[in-house]
Amino acid sequence: MSDLKVFRPQGMLHEGWSAQVDDYAIVCGWALEGETLVVGDVAGGLYAFDNIDGTLRWQQSEVHAGGLLAMAIHPRGSTFATAGQDGYVLIWDSIKGKTSQKLKPGKGWAEHIKWSHDGRFLAIACSRYVYVFDANGDEHWRSPEHPSTVSAIDWSKPNELATACYGRVTFFDIGSDIINQKLEWQGSLVSMTLSPDGNIVACGSQDNSVHFWRRSTEEDAEMTGYPGKPSQLTFDQTGQFLATGGSDQITVWNFQGNGPEGTLPGQLSLHPEQISSLTFANRGPLLASGARDGSVLVWFVDQNGDGNPLGGAFLGERVSGIAWHPNDRSIAAIDAQGGVSVWPFKIRSQAPQKDNS
Repeated sequence: MSDLKVFRPQGMLHEGWSAQVDDYAIVCGWALEGETLVVGDVAGGLYAFDNIDGTLRWQQSEVHAGGLLAMAIHPRGSTFATAGQDGYVLIWDSIKGKTSQKLKPGKGWAEHIKWSHDGRFLAIACSRYVYVFDANGDEHWRSPEHPSTVSAIDWSKPNELATACYGRVTFFDIGSDIINQKLEWQGSLVSMTLSPDGNIVACGSQDNSVHFWRRSTEEDAEMTGYPGKPSQLTFDQTGQFLATGGSDQITVWNFQGNGPEGTLPGQLSLHPEQISSLTFANRGPLLASGARDGSVLVWFVDQNGDGNPLGGAFLGERVSGIAWHPNDRSIAAIDAQGGVSVWPFKIRSQAPQKDNS
């Protein structure tokens, strides 16, 4: 049993609202500029909650035969996409909860989906291929066959897509249909994240390590010593810090200057069980983490990558997802029993600096 007792929201987390969905909640995200929280469960249920009081705005059941696998909110928030075991990708209206398009990219499950930063394209990973569709629902580009199942995708530029599979990360120019760069390493890559400027690529590996490359030099490095697979990876908005899971501690690597090679990472320790969700706020050095025991914490990360918890709460079940509100004034978390929780997060404002010019 966890040695962390059940506790109400503390610190800078405050009482908000909670709700319940029908099955294991696996995805969540803020739509309509934060007015609505969309939650999906493994059985294919979709739910839209009002951000203020948690009122259920609409609900859909069994939207994908066999279950839901992934969800991606459009950058403008008016639509979102879901992918499932039936191999289909559905485009939804965030207000009405109705589908506007039904895409069938290829054979097999549609496991990973990602909107481009400008919202023009939707990338979809199915087995060893990645497909890109435009706003009209037409196939715009298709990757060559990867040597193994695609484990992660991400956009580095509006027309450049990164894919990870066994042994390599590949950057494709989807406009010119060429490979811009291929970074190779013999290992099974299970997760991937890019720094905001797209220069650093970090991947969690099956062998309990984090491998990363600098695209500008193609130099690579490995960070080892994790008890488990570091599937949770997140950069802060400056690209200075990379927070990683893989244990009950959060390891924060500092990429400032020549780091993190030859430096000691920061360690954030309070969760009693392994980290299951991890994400930086949209602005500022704030990090939210969730663990298998149901604990949720918010941290302030200092310049060394260390930090102290600002607030916490306890869900009682494995935290399966965390999402910061677009204005960072509240946090949503979902859990393995279908629980949905939202807490206001009050940030103390700083006095404006005097202009002595």
